[in-house]
Amino acid sequence: MTVKTHTLANGFRIVTERMPSLRSASIGVWITAGGRHERAEQNGIAHFLEHMAFKGTRTRTALQIAEEIEDVGGYINAYTSREMTAYYARVLEDDIALGLDLIADILLNPVFDDREIEVERGVILQEIGQVLDTPDDIVFDWLQEAAYPDQPLGRSILGPAERVKSFGKADLARFVAERYGPDQMILAAAGAVDHDMIVRAAEELFGGLSSVETAPATEPAVFTGGEKRVKKKLEQVHFTLALDGPNYSDPEIYTAQVYATALGGGMSSRLFQELRENRGLCYTIFAQAGAYADAGMTTIYAGTAPEQIADLATLTADEIRRAADSFSNAEIARARAQMKAGMLMGLESPSSRAERLARLIAIWGRVPTIDETVEKIDDVTPERVRTFGERMAGKAGMAMALYGPEGGAPSLEALRDRLAA
Repeated sequence: MTVKTHTLANGFRIVTERMPSLRSASIGVWITAGGRHERAEQNGIAHFLEHMAFKGTRTRTALQIAEEIEDVGGYINAYTSREMTAYYARVLEDDIALGLDLIADILLNPVFDDREIEVERGVILQEIGQVLDTPDDIVFDWLQEAAYPDQPLGRSILGPAERVKSFGKADLARFVAERYGPDQMILAAAGAVDHDMIVRAAEELFGGLSSVETAPATEPAVFTGGEKRVKKKLEQVHFTLALDGPNYSDPEIYTAQVYATALGGGMSSRLFQELRENRGLCYTIFAQAGAYADAGMTTIYAGTAPEQIADLATLTADEIRRAADSFSNAEIARARAQMKAGMLMGLESPSSRAERLARLIAIWGRVPTIDETVEKIDDVTPERVRTFGERMAGKAGMAMALYGPEGGAPSLEALRDRLAA
């Protein structure tokens, strides 16, 4: 499998990876325009725009978009994250040109019909309501808000309902004009793809796209920390804790990922074994390391009964403190193996491959080889993880969010004190 890249004269980037055994391909355009690129009054508009992608263009109706992709057995979708919006399709090898044409049409020729805007507004408001009714989903938005208060990175991707109710055609068009320039776009394709054919198609479809006027500067992220509690009559208290960590271009991101995996990444992890298997305090508990361009955090989640939340929170702090000096060589080796296996298994999918290509081009401007990434994981020693754990337990900023009958939970300050003990 060979990764090839090309950049058009207008800055539009192309990256492909051929997977010879496949007869299908995943293709898409990733745009560095997500939730954190919105101004406060725009919060939620990147996601709203993604919803409008399939609601009609100057050359196709919404029904025609759906019929054309499904006539060939293909699939088309989109998503919004805090740093990117993606529009992608999965098609058979012979239908790649059609898939690219549909994606280009969606991006370059939207009509933003007033009636469709109203329909989709209702859909998004229902989505917001659904998230609010899903405690183990919304609590992460609140954790993000607690970690990065009054910052774009701390706002929800969906946006507040009152803001969504106010968006109109002019707001959508303005965000496109500000953020959908060719140098903010990456076309990534993996599977049964021919690089030269993809480049020719991209030149025809996107080569005439002009750069946008200077986009507003992206506000740097600063992990401030704090706590947010939302009381509600639920069966469980949903508990989340975040520790300030490295951004995704920091070499220590691999250490952070190994640390999180050993701490709470599987059934053999510290948190799972102690809090679930030994104590029976929860059904679900995990830790994960997430990262952004200029920030990152290790996140822990668990749900427990109201009368057990104090024990769960304090024991979680105890495990973080204990991990700083007691991770064994075997635990770190197991965490590295989990990371490598998860990455390699995931990359058997062309969709995962295409997303990886786009993400790495956005981060590094190049695509490191799989072997290079595996080597960086293998270079994470137990000593590095223990040193990282000391920083997490000692100097790292902290944030906490709780949802449910949270009255018995200790304060964030109490957990900080316990870590420092």
